[in-house]
Order: sequence, then structure tokens, then C-alpha cells
Amino acid sequence: MNGPHDLGGQMGFGPVAPETDEPFFHADWEKRALGVTLCAGAMGHWNIDESRHARESLHPAVYYGSSYYEIWTRAVETLLKRHGFLSDAELAAEAALETGTPPRRVLKAADVPAVLARGGPCDRPVAAEPRFSVGQRVRARNMHPTGHTRLPRYVRGRTGVIEAVHGGFVLPDTNAHGQGENPERLYTVVFAGPELWGDGADPTLTVSVDAWESYLEPA
Repeated sequence: MNGPHDLGGQMGFGPVAPETDEPFFHADWEKRALGVTLCAGAMGHWNIDESRHARESLHPAVYYGSSYYEIWTRAVETLLKRHGFLSDAELAAEAALETGTPPRRVLKAADVPAVLARGGPCDRPVAAEPRFSVGQRVRARNMHPTGHTRLPRYVRGRTGVIEAVHGGFVLPDTNAHGQGENPERLYTVVFAGPELWGDGADPTLTVSVDAWESYLEPA
């Protein structure tokens, strides 16, 4: 979706200022935010793509006015309300007022290391042969879905070259909305800087983007 998160190539947001020796967390509450997000997701009522879409769907004023983990906590609130675990009244009261949805699973402290080590692999087998091949020129589709997508806005309608052909992976566009995993083959596409940013771009710059097959068309 064309949300506040998709800032590639957008002007007016100031320079990127990496923090030297940045810590994993800047405050203790950020650790808890991460823990709550992981434990809530482990209940099994939504997937990583729905979780990402919840963050992207925040109002731009809220998104830009929030820190990284504030965005996470706001998204978790959305997901917990959507799936019946929490109500606005309970958020306001900061207390449970009724019995909500029972969790499918509960992540116990002793199981956390193994669960984190296992991760959530999203590679899946696909039977169809690749539609595109290494070295082929392709165009990223000029699409503007209202739902979730992993195709950056700044490459849409732009022409690049297939750099690598990968196996099948869950399609985020459908998985985020309960429409199935629908795995597709993934490609790495390299775009030249001037193709993306125009005549004033560094001609030596390239950007590589991983794109699902349905994101692409022959150039």
C-alpha cells in the first residue's frame, strides 16, 4: 500500500543520520515492546504479513510522530482489538473488563530460545518454471494496491534486470489479508540509479530489490 512507511526516494525528511554504536534498545520499555509483540504473535492468530500491514496502516501523523517501537506497540493494539483480545474500553481502563478470545498457543519463557532459533521460514515449493531468467530486462508493475505489498513505490513502472532467480516464497500480498499463502517465485532485480531517480542520479549507483513474480512483467 502507499502508506507512510514507503519513504524510498521521498524528499523533505532530512538526512539519514546513523547512530554510531547504536544499542539494541534505548530504554527498558522497548525490550518489553519487543517481547509483547513476539508473545502476541506466537498466539497464532495473525502472521508476520498482517503484522506489517497493521504498522503500515497507522495514520501518517501517528506513524511519523512515533518511534520505532511505538509503531510496534500501536500495531499490536490494532491486532489485539481486531482479533478480539482487547477493546478500546480496556485500553482506556488499563485493565481487563471482559473475557476475550482464548489464545491458540501460549509462548512460555522456557520455550523462547528454541522458538526464536526456529524462526518463521516462509520458503515454499512452487511447481511452475520461472517466468523470467537471469539477465532478462523486466519492468516492475505500476500497481498501487490498497492492501499490503512488498513492492517499493519507487521501483513501480521502472525497468531493471533480473540478477538472481530464487525459489518459492509466501506471497505477502494475500497472506496479510487471510487469502492464503499462494507462494510465488522470487527474483532479485537490479535497477540503475538514473532509472529510479532521474538524470541527476549517480550513474554508478544500483539498487537491488527482491520481487515476487506477479510484481514483474517483461520489459
